[in-house]
Amino acid sequence: MTTTVERPGVTDPGTLPPTGLARPRIVGVGTAVTPTSYSQQEVLDAFGITDPRVRSVFLNSAIERRHLTLPAPDKTGSRNPEPQGDLLDKHKTVAIDMGAEALRACLKRAGADLSDLRHLCCVTSTGFLTPGLSALLIKELGIDRHCSRSDIVGMGCNAGLNALNLVTAWAAAHPGELAVMLCTEACSAAYAMDSTMRTAVVNSLFGDGAGAVGVLAGEHPGGTVTAEGPRVLKFASCIIPEAVDAMRYDWDRDQERFSFFLDPQIPYVVGAHAEIVVDRLLTGTGLRRSDIAHWLVHSGGKKVIDAVGVNLGLTRYDVRHTTGVLRDYGNVSSGSFLFSYERLLDEGVTEPGEYGVLMTMGPGSTLETALVQW
Repeated sequence: MTTTVERPGVTDPGTLPPTGLARPRIVGVGTAVTPTSYSQQEVLDAFGITDPRVRSVFLNSAIERRHLTLPAPDKTGSRNPEPQGDLLDKHKTVAIDMGAEALRACLKRAGADLSDLRHLCCVTSTGFLTPGLSALLIKELGIDRHCSRSDIVGMGCNAGLNALNLVTAWAAAHPGELAVMLCTEACSAAYAMDSTMRTAVVNSLFGDGAGAVGVLAGEHPGGTVTAEGPRVLKFASCIIPEAVDAMRYDWDRDQERFSFFLDPQIPYVVGAHAEIVVDRLLTGTGLRRSDIAHWLVHSGGKKVIDAVGVNLGLTRYDVRHTTGVLRDYGNVSSGSFLFSYERLLDEGVTEPGEYGVLMTMGPGSTLETALVQW
């Protein structure tokens, strides 16, 4: 267990001067995936990919299985690329189904019901809908029509922490009222299937997944909401303007659909900036990196995890949940860190007073961090 060493002139972030607002706490977590999973070899076989270079990208990804919603095979057994309209329909169906399951699981773990929900923030980058997912889920699940809502669309894999920042602020301004942040990413609806190296990097990495966390400041009036999670203390961001095009989802004129692009250098760019944003996060708290007991880093890919780990001096144990989620689910975009957070809670190793750092990264290029304390 890591303990915080008291030093002269140091301010413990757990006892920062009061701001007049109750400090929010994470009170529940839930995840969901689509019904069908595939090994990397099975995906290669499904699309008949034989190029040795492309196959090596899939087979050396540190991913064993991913949950995907692939097009059904035709009479010849081939799986044909889907038109953009079909992909948008897939996003709507899959994102709502997974999102509803993750939301219910989160509320159950928090000891809450749908009737307790007062704010719903939905995050997605794998499709565009108007009205947004928050409105569609309120209708689908019969949530109170007076529930306030927000949607964060298109920010990418970092968006979960952008949303958590906003949701904790909402919770702090509404003590005793439950808010939920839901990331639901139908990555199967953002694929452009061909045999090029550009799409191979993306198609070898992403999987379908949804994650939700409840946030509450103060005491819930019903008294049933559990508080097993940490207090959210602080956020810090870092955008890398010179790498704004290194991760993007834009229109591919050759394929006549949207297509995601990942620059091969992005792991090293992200890794080089990891220290900057973490140091900013810890500035003024009196904490050092060695005081952080738990690290929950976005499962962005093997090279990304390695680069962040090297630059921050993290051990394999520190990123065990990050690499485990990548192995079992691939990169599920904005909700990846919630899968890791759920595993950490299930492990039962956190102790009162311990600190954790949450980190996500994505298009912009952007790194987002949060400091929490149990």
